[in-house]
Amino acid sequence: MNAKFITLDGIDGAGKTTQLDVIHQWFERRQLPVHFTREPGGTPLGENLRQLLLDPNTRAHIRTETLLMFAARQQHLQDVILPTLATGTHIVCDRFTDATFAYQGGGRGVPADDIALLEQWVQGSFRPDLTILLDIPIDLSQQRIEQSRDKDRFERESPQFFHAVRQSYLQRAAAAPERYAIIDSSRDKALVRNEIEAVLDKLFAA
Repeated sequence: MNAKFITLDGIDGAGKTTQLDVIHQWFERRQLPVHFTREPGGTPLGENLRQLLLDPNTRAHIRTETLLMFAARQQHLQDVILPTLATGTHIVCDRFTDATFAYQGGGRGVPADDIALLEQWVQGSFRPDLTILLDIPIDLSQQRIEQSRDKDRFERESPQFFHAVRQSYLQRAAAAPERYAIIDSSRDKALVRNEIEAVLDKLFAA
């Protein structure tokens, strides 16, 4: 079996941290080799860029922000993702290029064609085997963020921003349904868990 590249994505407050644990347990039960990573991040350079990008005090032009996301991604692919997959170890990544299309594209207004050019330059034809998209109403996601943690630079954006981000995610999923699994993460955690496990079962049975 070829190693799988799986990404988990969605707006802030959608419950990615909880579901990453669900996915981790799924791999452990099946004793499958897996490496968990995140974007921006995953490498020393990427983690430094992550700190800069999430810092509420950072002021960056939207193109600068987009280029920094892809700079971190290039290093991540070169140093971690591609070498790890080549060893036969599966990868689960917390966010990937879909997040750039959603946040910098849908939220910030960077033209999708510009992001697609960077995607092609950095990734070539490389894409995830599966993207699990956690979807949640904006009002509920905002409640979760308010109750759980101090807000980073993106989490401080307006509900209108997150509405645009969410719509961008859903539009991308609708355009390529074979790659995406949209999971309603506003439901009971057990239901969400069962659906994610069913999606993974299907992927690895193929």
